[in-house]
Amino acid sequence: METADHFGFIAAAYTAAAAVVLVLIAWVMIDYRAQRRALADLERRGFSRRSEPVQAGPAMEQARQDA
Repeated sequence: METADHFGFIAAAYTAAAAVVLVLIAWVMIDYRAQRRALADLERRGFSRRSEPVQAGPAMEQARQDA
């Protein structure tokens, strides 16, 4: 019978925990989309990712010739 006395608290605790987890999941999904849009915008402007191989541009070719 002790469980029945605390059922309201237990249900509220589980509900609050589920709500927090759902809010965090939504926050991560929204932030992920925002970061993808920001990255796409930077790539459109000519910035590239550091993880991509660097293509040799005119300055790199000049440095190789000078060496």
